[in-house]
Amino acid sequence: MRLSRPCLVAFGAVTFAAGSVAWSGSASAAGTSYVALGDSYSSGTGAGNYDPGSGSCNRSANAYPNLWAAAHTTQSYKFVACSGATTDTVASGQLGALSSSTTLVSITVGGNDAGFSDVMQTCVLESTSSCQSRVAQAESYMKNTLPGKLDSVYAKIRAKAPSARVVVLGYPRLYKIVNLCAGLSNTKRTALNGAADTMDGVISKAAGRAGFTWSDVRDEFAGHELCSGDGWLNAVTIPIGSSYHPTALGHRSGYLPAMTGSALRALEKQA
Repeated sequence: MRLSRPCLVAFGAVTFAAGSVAWSGSASAAGTSYVALGDSYSSGTGAGNYDPGSGSCNRSANAYPNLWAAAHTTQSYKFVACSGATTDTVASGQLGALSSSTTLVSITVGGNDAGFSDVMQTCVLESTSSCQSRVAQAESYMKNTLPGKLDSVYAKIRAKAPSARVVVLGYPRLYKIVNLCAGLSNTKRTALNGAADTMDGVISKAAGRAGFTWSDVRDEFAGHELCSGDGWLNAVTIPIGSSYHPTALGHRSGYLPAMTGSALRALEKQA
């Protein structure tokens, strides 16, 4: 997801070095043709070390798809996730990377459809009531409009890659609710966490309808949200677009294990 550039008050930023997690289990990734789709939570916005050729897509060497591909012997790997992507732009701009020979796909998408950037800007800059109202508006979209958008893009993925196992990853809660933490009030933080839960619930159901593998990252990020003292997410950053996105450590220690376990299950089903 991508934040635009209003003048947000800086709360702080965290950056970490990236690494990798080894593959485990009986299934092998050898011969896997892997395509990584999605928005900024897949492209690696906020994780640094971006490919200059990716432009505003902000594809990071530290992003979980790159870490997964580096840890496994694959037949082919295409990384087309892009910051700011929606279900519509994934469908129109990323699915050309898929083919009948694709065997593994990963994707995060839906946050930008629901207005992630505007929700965060409203909650950072405006009153508690404005934040709660904007969150409620986003949740209404998630429940009433997003399911159809997800069904549509998932169906197009299946049509383009009929033999692929597809791993759909969710989004973490942003905050650990504690008594002392600078920045937003706990009322705002609780509302934003509730929106993440709503989003993940909608996405998991859509993934199930499509027959895809759902990977919930909230458990991996539990205890590592903002205000935890050991956060794997950026707060407000300069440049602003990295705000509220996983750091390099968040990709290595949060998203990568979620992808690794889910890909293992998916490939075992395929074997």
